[in-house]
Parts: sequence; C-alpha cells; structure tokens
Amino acid sequence: MTSLTGARQDTLPSGRSRSRRTGSGGAIGWLRANLFPSIPSTVISLLLIFLLAKASVSFVQWGFWNAIWTVPGDQTGACRAIRGLGACWAVIPEKYRFILFGTYPFDQQWRPALAVLTFIALFLVSSRRSWWRKELVLAWATALVVIGLLMWGGVFGLTYVSQDRWGGLPVTLILATFGLAFGFPLGIVVALGRRSRLPAIRSLCVLYVELVRGVPLVSLLFMSSVMFPLFLPDGFNIDKLLRAQVAFVLYAGAYLAEVIRGGLQAVPSGQHEAADALGLSYWRKNGLVILPQAIRHVIPPLVNTFLAFFKDTSLVLIIGIFDLLTTAKTAIVDPAWQSFSVEVYLFVGLIYFVFSFAMSRYSRRLESEAKSA
Repeated sequence: MTSLTGARQDTLPSGRSRSRRTGSGGAIGWLRANLFPSIPSTVISLLLIFLLAKASVSFVQWGFWNAIWTVPGDQTGACRAIRGLGACWAVIPEKYRFILFGTYPFDQQWRPALAVLTFIALFLVSSRRSWWRKELVLAWATALVVIGLLMWGGVFGLTYVSQDRWGGLPVTLILATFGLAFGFPLGIVVALGRRSRLPAIRSLCVLYVELVRGVPLVSLLFMSSVMFPLFLPDGFNIDKLLRAQVAFVLYAGAYLAEVIRGGLQAVPSGQHEAADALGLSYWRKNGLVILPQAIRHVIPPLVNTFLAFFKDTSLVLIIGIFDLLTTAKTAIVDPAWQSFSVEVYLFVGLIYFVFSFAMSRYSRRLESEAKSA
C-alpha cells in the first residue's frame, strides 16, 4: 500500500512537471502540440497555412490596396476600370441609406436610425446581470413604445409613415426581437405542456410543435400573407408585417420548445422530488427550481437557434417585406452599380456577423458563469 501510494505521488509531480515543461514553451510549444505533432499533421498544417496566407494576401490586395473608396459624382468608370483587380467600396456611401432604411422617407431617416440605436441600447442593458430586475421589463416596454412612435409617427409633430415604407435593418431587428421576445416564453409553455400529465394539453402541444416544425418557414410566411386574410371578415385586414411577425413567433416558439424540453429532461428527478417535498406549487417549482437548471443546460443550442432565427428573417422577401438583405439586393438594381454586388453583400454580411458574433460571445459568457455558479 505504501509503495503504491509512493508511486502515485511520484508519478503525479512528474506528470505536472512535464505539463509545465510543455506549457513553458509558450507559442512554440502550442504550435508543436497542435499543428506539428507528426509528419502528416505538419504537411497538412503547412499546406493550410500557405492557402490561408495566399487567400489573405489576395483579399487585402482586392479589398484595400487596389480598392476605390470614393467616386466623384455618379461617374463609375474608375470602378469599372479596376473590376476584378480591386473593390469598389464607393457603392456603400452611395447606397448605404437605402440598404439600411429602405424606402423610408429620405428626410425622416433619422427616425429609423434612432430606433436601431434604441434596440442596440436595449440589448446592451439586457446583457448585464445587474439590470435583471423588474425595472428592465418597464424599460423594454417604454423603449418599444418609443420605437413604435419613431417608426410610425403621426404624433408629436412626426410625419406618419406607413409600414409599406419600412425596410432594411429596422425591419430585421423588429422581426427578430419580437419573434424571440414572444417566442421564448411560448416555447417554455409548450415545453412544459409536452411534459404535462393531462393528455389533452400534451396532445395539443405535440400537435403544434410537430405541425410547425414539419413545414418550412417559407410556407408559414406564405400562409400568413396569402391564406390567412381569406379567413378574415370583409373589410377587416391585418398589416402584412404583423402577419409575418406572428408567423415568426409561432416558428420560434416551436423550435425553442424542443430545445427547452431537452433541458427539462436533463434535470435530475431528485430536483423534482425535492421541490415537491418543500410543498412548492407547480408554477413555483418550475419557475424557481426546474427551469433555471434546464435553461442552464441548453444555453448553446438556445443561442444556436437564436442565431439561425435572426438570419432567417431574410425569408420575408417572398411576401414583399424589405428586410436588410432585400434592400441590399434592390440597391444594386441600379445599372450604374449593378456590377458591384460583392461589395454590397460583404457590407450586409458584416452587419449580420456583428450581431451574430455579439450573441455568440454573450452566450459563452453566460455558459461560463453558469458553470462557475
């Protein structure tokens, strides 16, 4: 027994010293361990590094070194002269207002710009745990009212702008924000309903989830835009953007319900028994004990669903709503700038990347906090 213990004690320090020696190499040690541990790995790593360096140099030459950033007047001859050799970023300052705000009246575009900044401020405030209080709900309600007043107008001296003129980034943020804000609680209720002991509630929730998840989002948008008005009384109509918003809420609720249900199944049964032993009611048990643990288990798939949902807002093109990607496509219909679609799509892709990357980083921070708690 003594010799075995001594051997273990002998092995452990030596193992630690080896790990220290490996880590003491710094960047060189990391490269040897991860990129060049063997001859085949070295060959593959060198080949990938060569291809990546070549692609990076080509992109820098095209996107920065040989690029044209401004074009005087409407003359695009300089851009056409370097086509294929350099980027024509002059299309962005020429078309960015239409890309971001669509056909919203030009002299009133400060209003959707302020609405976008309000959305971003809400996201930043909501990402801080110190603000997770009841006042945050009031702040969201107030901010959403302000956004509605800015976009619609008609009061306080603001010119009324119908939803047919809305477009670009505000529409994308409205669809994504409201879709997730209402889809997430709907998903929680449906996930709990699928685990209910009442057959009627459980069957209804299963039917909803399977029906919505069994059809593509395009078909839901088509039904909300074309078929749903046929069932309304004569003279009664619901705005197209609102119908699309309802379709997004139902779509998000069904997918989030399955993610949350997976988290509920991961909670040990002992937690349910302990909550029942404390005499907690059904809603208090789930709200205080079960759901916090379930959501903690499924933070990565939840954020993955959020990211996919945020990008799926571009599908509203099929029902004639001008989201960010649709306004970008429309901006390059102009014959003078039709040849420079790559630059426009890179600009729009950068906007999508910024929002998606911010959500991804925030989810990693939440996950690390949940593990350390």
